[in-house]
Amino acid sequence: MTLLLLIGLFLAGSAVALVARAVAMPRLRASQAMGRIASYGYAGGRTPDEATGSGVRSAFDDIAGALGGLVAKRFGAEREEELRVDLIAAGLYKTTPRKFMGYQALAAVSVPATWLSVTSQGVVPPVLAILGVPVVAFMGWYAPVLLLQKRAQRRFQQIEKALPDLIDLLIVTVEAGLGFTSSIQLASERLRGPLGDELRLVLQEQSMGLSTNEALRHMQGRCRTPAVRTFVRSVLQGETLGVSIGQIMRNLASEMRNRRRQNAEAKAQKAPIKMLFPLVFLIFPAMFVILLAPAIFNFLEAIGN
Repeated sequence: MTLLLLIGLFLAGSAVALVARAVAMPRLRASQAMGRIASYGYAGGRTPDEATGSGVRSAFDDIAGALGGLVAKRFGAEREEELRVDLIAAGLYKTTPRKFMGYQALAAVSVPATWLSVTSQGVVPPVLAILGVPVVAFMGWYAPVLLLQKRAQRRFQQIEKALPDLIDLLIVTVEAGLGFTSSIQLASERLRGPLGDELRLVLQEQSMGLSTNEALRHMQGRCRTPAVRTFVRSVLQGETLGVSIGQIMRNLASEMRNRRRQNAEAKAQKAPIKMLFPLVFLIFPAMFVILLAPAIFNFLEAIGN
């Protein structure tokens, strides 16, 4: 039975590899042609190995997109819209919701196959191995979603941390005589990371015909954090009421620093509670063993004598 299972897994893997190679072959040939053109100086700086890697990745993207199209029909447009918002929040602008669903489907299939291949060696009883298939399939389906949400949360934290620096830079540039749009452009050139990417996206939307207020509202929709929400609302209110942007930025900088101080104090207050688990279950037992073990041994020897 185990031998038949291994043979079946090997044949299934070979079939998947052959299908992926067949799908990737046109892209690989195109990448090789671009690599030959690059030797004459007409292409970019990608090497043939990078082109081959990108061709294989594009092939997997095509497979994931095809599977995602089948999966999306069952979940509907609402699920696609939720995934699109989460992907934008995580900074994955080039990944479509259907492609992400396709990778979810691939993970939901490959993880149980890996589980069966591992458990077929006799490490786990057969009944437990069969019962664990739906569990690992569920984990394979939802693990990409958890990773996506974790990445979006980490990106929001980076934006929150870098926003006071942006406000300071805007204060200096606006009070030096630059306009707000020019200040945003200068800040986008100086700042790196997720906040710089968002600023460059705002400028790109402005170049496509959107107003500054609309581009900032889109930024607020992409970055759902309290600091970005406060920043965008303050700028929009200043534009509406005609208040000086420099004065608004100064008040906002003071508020941001107070909020950062409050967050630091809140984390410091949570530290004793977080230290309780390692103290009780890791540090205290070791201390008791080191301190009380000699006394207990002496006591038992005294009773024995």
